[in-house]
Amino acid sequence: MPDYHDDLRLAHVLADAADATTMDRFKALDLKVETKPDMTPVTEADKAAEELIRGHLHRARPRDAILGEEFGIEGTGPRRWVIDPIDGTKNYVRGVPVWATLISLMEAGDDGFQPVVGLVSAPALNRRWWAAKGAGAFSGRSLTSASRLQVSKVERIADASLAYSSLTGWEEQGRLDGFMDLTRACWRTRGYGDFWPYMMVAEGSVDICAEPELSLWDMAANAIIVQEAGGRFTSLDGVSGPGGGNAAASNGTLHDELLGYVNQRY
Repeated sequence: MPDYHDDLRLAHVLADAADATTMDRFKALDLKVETKPDMTPVTEADKAAEELIRGHLHRARPRDAILGEEFGIEGTGPRRWVIDPIDGTKNYVRGVPVWATLISLMEAGDDGFQPVVGLVSAPALNRRWWAAKGAGAFSGRSLTSASRLQVSKVERIADASLAYSSLTGWEEQGRLDGFMDLTRACWRTRGYGDFWPYMMVAEGSVDICAEPELSLWDMAANAIIVQEAGGRFTSLDGVSGPGGGNAAASNGTLHDELLGYVNQRY
């Protein structure tokens, strides 16, 4: 199996640089916010962080392609860095500390591009999570100061903690009834949103989470961290990986039942 340690070290360097940029403008009274064509906000910090990461990658990995939320894709080849400079921009704009920079390296294979390295850095929470294919998932502040992540061992939906972002997308997809049945079946539900539910699944503090509509940069880093922690990450249709436009993540044991609810098979 390939060794991705150097790529993981680079991801930490990229995250350190992004953290400095995003924290410098967090809660700034003169923060510039624009509205994108899809009606979502983008700040000067989103753009600056992505430009900074791209600049580092151009120097350190000139042959690799880069896909980012704010500036699209550049380059071709079997290796592709996928970047969400600020996942949770609406929180960032309002001064809520739940936002993060998501960095992933994906490689082409027989089943398309799949993540082999993932890092999620939430500097306002003073938290960071990461994983590399075949090397496990970890949380801490650095490669040398970390704790290994492991998903929960909860075996019943009735005992499960469910995290989600909102109800709007479920209704638009015609999946709201199944999702509401799932919330009623679970022991506990909380709307943490964005990257955080997936990190809590990896940590074992949440058992299942799902979102009805996402982009690749929202999911790539989260997917490998959940998988390397022993869990499952699929589309709502059950296809493994972050390429399906939506997400279901779990400790593995509960995954089929989770998919059954959101697809109204229960």
